[in-house]
Amino acid sequence: MIGSIRGTILSKMPGQVLVDVQGIGYEIAVTLSAYDRLAETGQEIQLYVSESMGMYGGGITLYGFLSLEEKELYLLLREIPGTGAKKALDYLDKISKSSPDFRRAVLEADSRSLVSLFGFTKKTADKIIVALKDRVAGLRLAGREKWSATLQNAGLSEAIAALVSLGYRESEARAALDRLPSQTRSARPTSDLVREALKQLS
Repeated sequence: MIGSIRGTILSKMPGQVLVDVQGIGYEIAVTLSAYDRLAETGQEIQLYVSESMGMYGGGITLYGFLSLEEKELYLLLREIPGTGAKKALDYLDKISKSSPDFRRAVLEADSRSLVSLFGFTKKTADKIIVALKDRVAGLRLAGREKWSATLQNAGLSEAIAALVSLGYRESEARAALDRLPSQTRSARPTSDLVREALKQLS
């Protein structure tokens, strides 16, 4: 079983990288967020790898991660009922926005934040919480929480979800809400938050 690969990047495209290791090229699937952090073509790279056998006699697919922490989280996501290799990679890409905040949301059974901040459906968010609530506390995750105030404020989470449903990017919605006075963010109902944020976005 392949655990990691070190070699030279021959080519890359969103979601995939081709790595040369002593004359053998390995096609490795990666998250879109990992693709944005890859070295340039021709440079050396090390990826931590998980193998997955295709259904119905398909070949082996390699999934690559830039850190052991990402690989461990991916393997944990694979254990969610009904979650295959590709779906787990998609989940990991969503979580990469802020894995410490993801852990906090799961530990607090905060499905609303998993939906509004990470883009999971309500059904998937609930499934993730049930499967991982007792398992994520000990995960090694890089970085610090970015959205602790948002996670504590249900109105902000709902406002972000509402703005995203109107076609704004999550980063735009959060930035607009961040520009509002702190008293407004903490005391106003969701409808007022959305209205004030739209003024910032206009």
